[in-house]
Amino acid sequence: MVQKNKNKILIVEDDEDFVWIVIQGLLKENFSVVSASNGQEGLEMIKKEKPDLVLLDILMPIMDGLTMLEELRHGGEYEKNLPVILLTNLSANSEDIIKKVAETGPAHYIVKVNFPVKQIVEKVKELLMQK
Repeated sequence: MVQKNKNKILIVEDDEDFVWIVIQGLLKENFSVVSASNGQEGLEMIKKEKPDLVLLDILMPIMDGLTMLEELRHGGEYEKNLPVILLTNLSANSEDIIKKVAETGPAHYIVKVNFPVKQIVEKVKELLMQK
């Protein structure tokens, strides 16, 4: 019996409790999950792990999510097309964030406090089906 490959999700987030909760939700849906605690580690994990999708926090130490996304989009074909969901508790009407997201290519934006983990997992599944 051939086992279907699991989709690999990279979570780049500095809130360890939130990461743990999201990992549990993704594992229940049979995803493979890796994580990083800042944008710099996230870029290294992308090269090493080749995830199918990235959940990316915006506010983090060392390298923030928007800087990481910008650097990611300057990579090769894989990096330019890698699906990214930005996670933040910042207000969605922040013009600077919306402008930066638009400049860095296709990315989706979720305000963490407005989305339970189950809905985040559903968004991941939806985006992966579009690939």
